[in-house]
Amino acid sequence: QVQLVESGGGLVQAGDSLRLTCQGSGRPIANYAMGWFRQAPGKGRTFVAFISSMSRSTHYADSVKGRFTISRDTAKNTVFLQMNNLKPDDTAVYYCALHGGATYYDSVANYDYWGQGTQVTVSS
Repeated sequence: QVQLVESGGGLVQAGDSLRLTCQGSGRPIANYAMGWFRQAPGKGRTFVAFISSMSRSTHYADSVKGRFTISRDTAKNTVFLQMNNLKPDDTAVYYCALHGGATYYDSVANYDYWGQGTQVTVSS
């Protein structure tokens, strides 16, 4: 069993930065690919960023490329999402998730464990 807990969300203004943290427990998440997703009010959960096990590769949604960076700290069993130049459209609940090993990294269905989410609100 794996537990994931997100933190670092908050209320910021457009152009500001935030760093989200996903703390894993119960199992070393360094052995697994991890992803970040977000869910805006009234919308479905959508892919944001992915990092492979051992950090060999990363992938991003087009809407966040060049602004967001996913990384991990193996020793601390954590995954981060650095978000720069935030926009009002980035407002959502952000979730980290552990990838189950299937081919596609941007599908909610391919993730086995999820955190409870952290709210990010960006004002204009």
